[in-house]
Amino acid sequence: MAFLSVTLLNGLSYGLLLFMLSAGLTLIFSMMGVLNFAHASFYMLGAYLAYSISAAWGFWVALVTAPLLVACLGVLVERYLLRRVRSAGHLAELLLTFGLSYVVLELVQLVWGRGPVDYAVPAVLQGPMWTMFDAQFPKYRVFMMVIALVVLAGLRWVFTRTRLGLLLQAALTHPHMVQALGHDVPSLFTKVFGLGCALAALAGVLAGNAFVTEPGMATSIGALVFVVVVVGGLGSLEGAFFASILIGLLQTFAASSAAWNTWAPLLPYTLMVAILVWRPRGLMGRRGD
Repeated sequence: MAFLSVTLLNGLSYGLLLFMLSAGLTLIFSMMGVLNFAHASFYMLGAYLAYSISAAWGFWVALVTAPLLVACLGVLVERYLLRRVRSAGHLAELLLTFGLSYVVLELVQLVWGRGPVDYAVPAVLQGPMWTMFDAQFPKYRVFMMVIALVVLAGLRWVFTRTRLGLLLQAALTHPHMVQALGHDVPSLFTKVFGLGCALAALAGVLAGNAFVTEPGMATSIGALVFVVVVVGGLGSLEGAFFASILIGLLQTFAASSAAWNTWAPLLPYTLMVAILVWRPRGLMGRRGD
């Protein structure tokens, strides 16, 4: 019972972390049709910036400041790079973000080195939150889960209850009409890209000290994020949430089992193939392009 309870909670916390990371990519694709190959690089950048800011001003300042800095960088990338190649089609956007991921990787290694950095969990969040069936569950995992649920609630509120959300939904299906009504659609797209990068950075801030902050962290999780987005359905925020939880539980239970441990990294990709055969648009996909 202890194994089942702790593994379930670990799977949920990992799945919610995947959701925070995949939510930004889903927003960017649903609004702009851009498969951002540099998305995991913004996740890595968030972790490294949080490490440096935490060393100077503390974790709580880093939790707010690092995502904002990465959001600003995302705004600059969209405004001065992506917008210039958009007329050349999706392939040009894909190649640009793919190249950008390598640029970010090299810059990270130049500034912080090629090895892992000592980015630690803050003292107030260390230790167990509770003990269940003689098994302990860390405070920091609970904190990560709460932040992810707040992000989910916040995104849902923005898209269903605010004027900006209504404009974004209208721009998704009828951008020329929204532009004709006097709204700056390119500016909306820039804000969405910045928000997506901020969500990736927030996931990096939270995951960097829970796991490890090193230059390979973007590569290790980047492909998995695309699996989540494809399984959930390209452009579907709800699909990304359910796919993240499903993959988080699947990988965690497999990694905790001696019989399935070696198969754990393969399971998400097997699931993706099965979903694409059964439902090519994913669990909740709406876009046909």
